[in-house]
Amino acid sequence: MPHVVVVGAGIVGLAVAARLGAQGHRVTVLEKEDEPARHQTGRNSGVVHSGLYYAPGSLKARTAVAGARSMTAFARERGVAVEVTGKLVVATSADQVPGLHRLAERAAANGVPAELVGAAGAREHEPHVAAVDALWVRTTGIVDYVGVCRALADDVRARGGELALGTQVVGASESPEAVHVRLSGPAGERELRADRLVACAGLHADRVARACGVVPRARIVPFRGEYHELAPRAAALVRGLVYPVPDPRFPFLGVHLTRMLAGGVHAGPNAVLALAREGYRRRDVSPRDVVDALAWPGLWRMGARNLAPGFQEVVRSLSRRAFARSLAQLVPQIEEDDLRPSPAGVRAQAVERDGRLVDDFLVQRTARQVHVLNAPSPAATASLEIAAHVVDALALP
Repeated sequence: MPHVVVVGAGIVGLAVAARLGAQGHRVTVLEKEDEPARHQTGRNSGVVHSGLYYAPGSLKARTAVAGARSMTAFARERGVAVEVTGKLVVATSADQVPGLHRLAERAAANGVPAELVGAAGAREHEPHVAAVDALWVRTTGIVDYVGVCRALADDVRARGGELALGTQVVGASESPEAVHVRLSGPAGERELRADRLVACAGLHADRVARACGVVPRARIVPFRGEYHELAPRAAALVRGLVYPVPDPRFPFLGVHLTRMLAGGVHAGPNAVLALAREGYRRRDVSPRDVVDALAWPGLWRMGARNLAPGFQEVVRSLSRRAFARSLAQLVPQIEEDDLRPSPAGVRAQAVERDGRLVDDFLVQRTARQVHVLNAPSPAATASLEIAAHVVDALALP
């Protein structure tokens, strides 16, 4: 029975481990934190994405469209909170309408159920939005991703797998017969011999790859996504999910409104460069992470290409009034005093040397290793499908 070590107990790592266990393989999951889903998985907006935005035929498009179905089905089967709410993408001015119509064409190409509903149709779904046109996307939803991770971890253990929490990978080397993984954990340093290694290390994916003898194609650059929660008066103005038409100059979706499973409405996130890979607060600074980012030529090239939208993101980060103005473009009655601080997340974004952000999921392989090097949104939505892709790549007997 092949033994596979999985690095990382976020949703992608746990989905990979659960799939391996279901196929009868012996699995050990290594996680440096004391519980699963501590970082990207546990700090996102909980949206089940439809696959609307991604290039037709890309891994993101294929796995997100299928993932919207499989994630919703998994959550329902396991009693995890989930709701298919639909999403309204809103053009608030005439110059945004062509971009909205391009999104509708992409939805059709990707097989995403969506329809242009116009201004009147937008107000049927969201009575308080400002819209000259809108796209209604039926399959978008919200789910408790931490609950999904608990269910996946239960599956791993039920099939004989091990979750080694508080255990960090120091490095790994390959021989023709095995992967030799060096660990540091509660019992000190030790070596674990395995047939294969899968790394789903998120914010530290490139560093884990290098420690395992793999030269990553891109560098992870952390972007903090800051959220607010709407006060009850403003939350009553939002029924479901309201998104802007994305700015084509910038790789992120823009601040949006998301009704949460437990009630209330999340507003955000913006996207600003974080000064630590786990920099959830502005005061979180890691000299090593700052030097690592600044030494990467791709960061400077990316910044030069995105000066205007990047400046707007920084302004929104520093000014609650500016953040509220962006939300008011979607729902005009939202005011600055309606915003309450909410915990931030950090997105692990792979940036290539030439400054391009890696647009698709990025997986690198050796004879006995598979490294997931870029898995930002919609990776949580697509995690069960990414797991199938990764397990196939392992080519296990």
